[in-house]
Amino acid sequence: MDQIKIGKFIATCRKEQGMTQAVLAEKLGISDRAISKWETGKSMPDSGIMLELCDLLKINVNELLSGERIMAEAYDKQAEENLLAMRREVEEKNRQMLRTEYWVAFPAVISGLVMVFVASFIEMPVWLRIVLIVFALVMIFTVAFIAVGIEQKAGYYECQNCHHRYVPTYWQTNLAMHMGRTRYMKCPKCGKRSWQKKVLTNL
Repeated sequence: MDQIKIGKFIATCRKEQGMTQAVLAEKLGISDRAISKWETGKSMPDSGIMLELCDLLKINVNELLSGERIMAEAYDKQAEENLLAMRREVEEKNRQMLRTEYWVAFPAVISGLVMVFVASFIEMPVWLRIVLIVFALVMIFTVAFIAVGIEQKAGYYECQNCHHRYVPTYWQTNLAMHMGRTRYMKCPKCGKRSWQKKVLTNL
């Protein structure tokens, strides 16, 4: 999706309705700075307020995501294109988050193991050995908790029984047995436990 084009369209529609950025922001319960960011293409409206925004601007969601008014005969095709574009953006965002998980976790775990190795086999005072080992273990566990949080928020888990896709809680994810990003959890829909794989979208 072209955020610059969408931003200009929002600005045009806002002016057509005789609203300033401040007035539109007040109606949506957000800051006028957020409106400014949309209209300059620096960010997109959150999905939670898109319907209300479209109602105020007298447009539909497909027109908002297209950045232009859509003729009736082109509506279905444009709707499909917008859905595909949104799906690609969600997938890419989740893919980036999962890559971040690796970049956060891998170096920290390696560094921690190196510190434990050094503390175990290099001659040094006992107090320094204890400090190094404790610091390494605290770092490894802290980074592991952060990495699980990133994994939990990026994408969905798919039940292997009913194929329902959902986002479990942090502690469900953290405490579940796992092999890589596949975790043994209970599906909230069918209630059965299975090895659930990480997927990037809920479609």
